Amino acid sequence: MTRTRSPRKSKKPATSRLRSLLGWALKLSLVGLVLLAGFAVYLDAVVQEKFAGKRWSIPAKVYARPLELFVGQKLAQKDFLTELDALGYRRVSAVNGPGDAAVNGGTVLLNTRGFQFYEGLEPARQVRVRFSGDFVAELSGAGAEKLPVARLEPLLIGGIYPKNLEDRILIKLDQVPPYLIDTLVAVEDRDFYHHFGISPKGIARAMWINASSGRMRQGGSTLTQQLVKNFYLTNERSITRKVTEAMMAMLLEVHYSKQEILEAYLNEVFIGQDGQRAVHGFGLASQFFFGQPLSELKLHQVALLVGMVKGPSYFNPRRYPERALERRNLVLDLLQQQGVATPEVVAAAKKMPLGVTQLGSLADSSFPAFIDLVKRQLRDDYRDEDLTEEGLRIFTSFDPITQMKAEGAILDTFKRFKGRKGLDDIESAMVVTNPESGEVQAVVGSRIPGFAGFNRALDAMRPIGSLVKPSIYLTALEKPSQYTLTTWIKDEPFSVKGADGQVWSPQNYERSANGTVFLYQGLAHSLNLSSARLGLDLGIPNVFKTIGKLGVAVDWPAYPSMLLGAGAMSPLQVATMYQTIANGGFNTPMRAIRSVLTAEGQPLKRYPFQVQQRFDAGSIYLLQNAMQRVMREGTGRSAYNVLSPSLNLAGKTGTTNDSRDSWFAGFSQNALAVVWMGRDDNGKTPFTGATGALQIWTSFMKKVDPLPLDTPLPGNVVNAWVNAHTGQGSAEGCPDAVQMPYIRGSEPAPGAACGEGSESSPAAPVMDWIKGWLN
Repeated sequence: MTRTRSPRKSKKPATSRLRSLLGWALKLSLVGLVLLAGFAVYLDAVVQEKFAGKRWSIPAKVYARPLELFVGQKLAQKDFLTELDALGYRRVSAVNGPGDAAVNGGTVLLNTRGFQFYEGLEPARQVRVRFSGDFVAELSGAGAEKLPVARLEPLLIGGIYPKNLEDRILIKLDQVPPYLIDTLVAVEDRDFYHHFGISPKGIARAMWINASSGRMRQGGSTLTQQLVKNFYLTNERSITRKVTEAMMAMLLEVHYSKQEILEAYLNEVFIGQDGQRAVHGFGLASQFFFGQPLSELKLHQVALLVGMVKGPSYFNPRRYPERALERRNLVLDLLQQQGVATPEVVAAAKKMPLGVTQLGSLADSSFPAFIDLVKRQLRDDYRDEDLTEEGLRIFTSFDPITQMKAEGAILDTFKRFKGRKGLDDIESAMVVTNPESGEVQAVVGSRIPGFAGFNRALDAMRPIGSLVKPSIYLTALEKPSQYTLTTWIKDEPFSVKGADGQVWSPQNYERSANGTVFLYQGLAHSLNLSSARLGLDLGIPNVFKTIGKLGVAVDWPAYPSMLLGAGAMSPLQVATMYQTIANGGFNTPMRAIRSVLTAEGQPLKRYPFQVQQRFDAGSIYLLQNAMQRVMREGTGRSAYNVLSPSLNLAGKTGTTNDSRDSWFAGFSQNALAVVWMGRDDNGKTPFTGATGALQIWTSFMKKVDPLPLDTPLPGNVVNAWVNAHTGQGSAEGCPDAVQMPYIRGSEPAPGAACGEGSESSPAAPVMDWIKGWLN
């Protein structure tokens, strides 16, 4: 049987398949290259668009008032030094450059920093300030020439942040201190000037170190890659993201110089966290950790900031000082190894302390209650995105020393109140202004300094109690033919039936009536019966009209209870009302902003001082006289248990029903302060205006030591001698003779012989009551 051989299989189909596969691979490769090229073109557009355009949304920066110095200025040396500390001035033995200050007894020699004000650039200069007591006695320059005025740069007090809560202070390369660039390159990317965005040598070195140690100890990212990751990408860990990062880094190096990349990195890198605010860039990090401009940092400070780049939280010098010190010294050792700094320089730097400021110090607080006021006033002229993205520079009237003393007065007083029942539930707020300019100098929105929640100074609408009474008495004193300070008014019980049938029967605080009193006594002793009677006689709408002229338009119902303070205001509104009284009848709208500059320092808008005369100077003078008597003989007299009797002050207490609100508003020549105490739930408190808010106000006035109230006698006012018991004209030198001011023509006739008419005085029982009360 013959076998038949099967035919051999041809190799042609296998070769064909191989060729087909190679063809497809080539096509796919071409498609891949096209897609990669397209992706590269897309990435290139992304890189250039953001890097060449507006790179960051910069929050508006808010500055305090610049401290202006002049001979004769009331300024304690300790307060001046506190402000220098807040500005980050260094205490040195010899002044060598901007930011240095030397103290020798009552003399301070300092070198100011240059600053771009609204009026233009003010260069750095040397200034010598000599103090005598609490006044500036001498002001001179570097060559001992007398200076009429000198101005410090303003303190940065906060910002208006975008939604991402990033913050930074943009810097240029020519503003960086010595060693910063060399230290950054030495620590983060020693091949920076020699690679093209990625460093094969750095990647290989990192792989070797990681393989040798058996764990991930070092990354191979260049500074350019780090910038790309922070600037364009997320923190996602994947091969795709790493490839994208490498491509973008190379594209960035193609289009931009090493210097441009370095400058962007210095402004972008994350170096810390301030609450919810992310601290980006070395410019802000310098202020945040050292309270100094970046240009003034020394080697040990530079080494700390650069060392923190590796792990801002892990090496946080405030939370982990030992860890941060070890990292800083490691960076210094590296600088010595690479020849960036000599062994002597490194050894000296290692001996320096970390030198970071205390968290929450005056240098890095944000004063949220005042910033809140600034935001509200700015939004009349600017959009939100202008304030959070354009880097505007806002210059305000904020006085950091006054703010510190206002916060201190609240803290000290609550500490003295410790142990009082219900104290933990009681809150407080305070507003301080300059009486002449209407500029807001300090705002405290809570008993807790720096509290960023509900701003009671602006938003707590509370019944103002007896703080309304000056508007009643001013309404009367504007009618000199009918009312003077010594006009008799009744302080007797009465009732008023309203349209709804309800009967209103006011009572004095002490539940007693006093018969007949002088008009000024009704205000000085905050008598409800006489004040309400007077208000009803004048007409409630007329009293409301006076409140409107004082600066606060009210839409309260015309109920009699409004005459005793049932109407609500915020502490800021009360300050507005009392501002007009303190300023001699001139209304000055409350303002917190002085001027605005662009991010480049170009003038944008100025907020000028505005004033309008609302009241006759004579009637205001009489009202101030009565309010001074509040302090000397009335409900505010306890202030002089603490303050000097020579300090002339005017003010008014306020207490609402069941002591739910404790108020005090008062002023000197150069300081007006309004204080509120109460509960957010409107519950009862153990305080009246005199036992609560007045105590905080008194503590504040003790701290600021203001100038005494010294209002010049208006041309239409005369002082006349009157009998203290009868209000009738008296001869000078009589035992009961006192001087009282009157609008010219309303004063009593010249007095009779001493002692005449006093026995039949209707004021005798009142004076006996007052003497007993004062005793």
